[in-house]
Amino acid sequence: MNTTLSASGDLPLNATAGAFPAAGSGTDAIAPRTTLAPGEKLAVHNLTMRYANGHTALRDFNVSVDAGEMVVVLGSNGSGKSTFMKCVVGLNKPTSGSVEVAGRDLAALAGKALRRARLPLALISQNANLVKRRSVLANVCCGTLGRHRTLATAIGRVPREEIEPARAFLDEVGLLHLAGQRAGTLSGGQAQRVAVARALAQRPHVLLADEPVASLDPEAADEVMRLLRRLASEDGLAVVCVLHQPELAARYADRLVGLRRGRMEFDRPASQVSSQQIAQLYVDEAS
Repeated sequence: MNTTLSASGDLPLNATAGAFPAAGSGTDAIAPRTTLAPGEKLAVHNLTMRYANGHTALRDFNVSVDAGEMVVVLGSNGSGKSTFMKCVVGLNKPTSGSVEVAGRDLAALAGKALRRARLPLALISQNANLVKRRSVLANVCCGTLGRHRTLATAIGRVPREEIEPARAFLDEVGLLHLAGQRAGTLSGGQAQRVAVARALAQRPHVLLADEPVASLDPEAADEVMRLLRRLASEDGLAVVCVLHQPELAARYADRLVGLRRGRMEFDRPASQVSSQQIAQLYVDEAS
């Protein structure tokens, strides 16, 4: 495979691990990650989502998340959690309401304007969705491509100046030693941590995690949750996490938001939410 640098110094994302420069070999020093400025990073107001079949999945939902805060959304299947996430990232256009990120209402935008405005958002899904044949480092570099919409990136190259920061993000999730390894060889927990590093490469203000530990064993799930908690408390990210594990939510969240039948049941500090209130979210409507 030809892994020669292009004239601009870009590297192909499908290059072998040896094509990437060794850590510290770049001419530019890695800028240390800095804590985000305090304040509100995500504000959702009166969000309602009614589908074409008449089903209302979300009704007048309100939530805000500050820098350094980790909010966990709980609820049974069909409660509106996934709809909320899809509305925030722009996959669903809400029937009414607003989703403000960095002072811009994403719900009012579309096309190129929406793509630009949601750059401060990064999403981690239940599955890591790594390109298994590529190296771990190359997968992390994919997170930078939203900032580099050029002909070079369109054909699968990454700007050389993004490689050292990508290594730093891998180091932050504890996997720098696996930078050159094929992503397909990773364990589930390792793959999800690489997905977190890829999200960090987007340089987000808001980190969304949609059931990020659903497919992990308890030890790996704790590891990922500790990482998300640290990214909020130490790096100042606003972290919003949808979970099906109330015990993990109570252990790691600053605030818990309960959804039932598309409506908010509570939005309180985790220490003030009782086990009975959480259990009520999962009571079947017919009971």
